[in-house]
Amino acid sequence: MSNAAFTRLPGFRDFVPEDLAVRSHIFEAWRRVSRRYGFQEYDGPPLETLELYVEKSGEEIVSQLYNFTDKGDREVSLRPEMTPSLARILADRSRALPKPIRWFSIPQLFRYERQQRGRLREHFQWNVDVVGESEVGADAEILAVALDALRELGLGPEAIRARVSDRRLLSALLQTAGVPEDRLLAAYAVIDKVEREPPEKTLERLQDEAGVTPAQAGEILALFQNPGLDRVADRFGDQEAVAAEVERLRDYFSILEAMELGDFVEFDLTIVRGLAYYTGIVFEIFDRAGELRAICGGGRYDRLLERVGGESLPAVGFGMGDVVLTELLRERALLPDLGRELDYFVVSVGDEARRRALQLAHRLREQGARVAYSLRGQGVRKQFKSAESEGAREVIVLGPEELSQGIARVRDMTSGEEREVQLEELERGP
Repeated sequence: MSNAAFTRLPGFRDFVPEDLAVRSHIFEAWRRVSRRYGFQEYDGPPLETLELYVEKSGEEIVSQLYNFTDKGDREVSLRPEMTPSLARILADRSRALPKPIRWFSIPQLFRYERQQRGRLREHFQWNVDVVGESEVGADAEILAVALDALRELGLGPEAIRARVSDRRLLSALLQTAGVPEDRLLAAYAVIDKVEREPPEKTLERLQDEAGVTPAQAGEILALFQNPGLDRVADRFGDQEAVAAEVERLRDYFSILEAMELGDFVEFDLTIVRGLAYYTGIVFEIFDRAGELRAICGGGRYDRLLERVGGESLPAVGFGMGDVVLTELLRERALLPDLGRELDYFVVSVGDEARRRALQLAHRLREQGARVAYSLRGQGVRKQFKSAESEGAREVIVLGPEELSQGIARVRDMTSGEEREVQLEELERGP
């Protein structure tokens, strides 16, 4: 017989009851808020064709995947994200569904990446999408869902902020500043790192990679050193393409203000959200201290469904992972006490009382109470110790004397007070 010691794979987690309770606490908040907004839950398989992810993200995604050739010689991958699966599912069904489609899911996702704080090789992610609506109200609704879930978990504007940009506005600004259309993706890649690189490095990369002059590079960099929406409007508002996108963003922010979420949201042109996926308003949510990775990110993606064989439908959505969010909630002491807890522990003395205790426990459980008892014969003191370790709120004591009177003695484990209760009354419940 093997004595090998098996270890958990790097980047994966075990969920012992206490950790699973934390995960469930977050999932329940996600589901409550989703349903308040009228979203329906869906799911898909954890294994998809590799081609689905290559179509969405390009060949470079393969190095980050858990992919292999299956026994049917198919190239497959564990899902690294949910949106391609959503697009595939809707490709066959969207024409028959009323619009807009409002769906959410909480899949487990897998990426073969280097572990670091806030990033593992597996995580759970709340995905929320509105499909079939092109107006800015859908964009605002999506961010409102994300913010309300974080509020549901106790995070206010002092703790988190949503940084919002717009790929269409950024494209218009960059082209106005001299970036050729075929160099826009390269310019986005430079901008994505503008906060992490020194200004001189950004200027150099803009010239080399985005194909602009030194003067144009300086003008572009200035946008991100003072990137307020009003400044953009004052400087470039005479450009028709820029003015239209500024107006759209102002409508977006006014909707969020009307929802009383304005304190959470700020305009930030440095938010790019990938290279080719998003087509409009984009956002990321961070902790105010700036110590963690993004808690959530999303935006508008209007071309994905048709790329996987579906109809051409506008779409907007986000993903919120459980790893960073759990870290933030723990740091801010916002996780509830999720220790062991019972409504009742039934203590019995003698064989006859034990049979009656089993009957009582079963009837209490049928009423929805959380009930336990010793699974083997033990003395009263040991049974009370078990009740304490199980987190019982009350202990019900049954012995020969209690049975003869048709009562039970019920002890409150917090106050120590005892009371007598008729057995029939206990079994009827509240």
